[in-house]
Amino acid sequence: MMKKILVAITLLISSIYVSAQTRVVILSDFPPVDVVPGGMGFGDADKRSDSDDMQSMVRFLLYTNEFDVEGLVATSATFANQANKQNIHDILYLYDAVDEHLRKHDERYPTAKQLKKVTWQGRSGTWGKKAEEIVGDGKASEASKQIARLLKKRDKRHVWFCVWGGSVDLAQALWLLENQLSTKRFQEVLAKVRVYLIGLQDGSGQWMLDRYPDLFAIVSQHNYMGMFNNAHGADQSLADLNWINRHIRKGHGLLGAVYPESGFYPEHPGVWEGDSPSFLYLVSDALGISDAEKPWQDSWGGKFVQPDKAKNHWFDAPGGGMHVYKWRKAVQDDFAKRADWMLP
Repeated sequence: MMKKILVAITLLISSIYVSAQTRVVILSDFPPVDVVPGGMGFGDADKRSDSDDMQSMVRFLLYTNEFDVEGLVATSATFANQANKQNIHDILYLYDAVDEHLRKHDERYPTAKQLKKVTWQGRSGTWGKKAEEIVGDGKASEASKQIARLLKKRDKRHVWFCVWGGSVDLAQALWLLENQLSTKRFQEVLAKVRVYLIGLQDGSGQWMLDRYPDLFAIVSQHNYMGMFNNAHGADQSLADLNWINRHIRKGHGLLGAVYPESGFYPEHPGVWEGDSPSFLYLVSDALGISDAEKPWQDSWGGKFVQPDKAKNHWFDAPGGGMHVYKWRKAVQDDFAKRADWMLP
């Protein structure tokens, strides 16, 4: 009897702990694992996507223990302008080779199977398109339908959307819900949404800002560049090719090995993770460094200001990338520590 009581208490504590985790959806213009940096000037169109998204996804997967990952969306954006969820499945296959080792350090790491179940197909060919061309009747995707479904869950926690590529699948989900639900119910749903946009890569991002002044939205237009290895004023020795070879790419299993040497420009090797501040902002919250509900605070994902008090929209604080790279040593030390967890 005592054993059953202890098990019940353990399960209850576990459920409370998990429920406190932040709900996260990643929207990425994710390339194939054999991505060709666009700046090479050659390569098949479907492989010439953002290799920095591959870099960011390797890092993100090492932080999935900190979140309740509710969606991984293949979107389209610059360069290849293609969305293919198989690319995400392929990197999850590599994650599957190391996740058991990760769970030795934290049992909250999800399995690859769990993450594949929430990997959704977004729309292709939307980069550079106007909102009226990509949002509205007949514009649904697997991803937009699933996002609408999860937003309707009776779960009081906020849902954070980290947008690395196009935002159209989120915008379409909001359009659908606005047309399906009562005004009161839609406002309840909208109040749960949190968006961190890396730039505005299709017309749907500005559409959401214009249509929903109450939408909690962070738009990083420049400060994400603080993640770049060669960011002016940053310590490049903590993010150059030598650093990533030593701590990530070499001797850290299949997932570490797939981390690309560079972003779009191969002549500038090293960390080029312009999308990572979107979730490092939430890691900073999870580690107790900052509060994600207070964008004006310093955080691993930057610092932001609210130009118009009538709108819940936040933009880069003066100083730009400095607000990201000022944390580089702590961020990279933690990345390297977690990469070591991938080893037997």
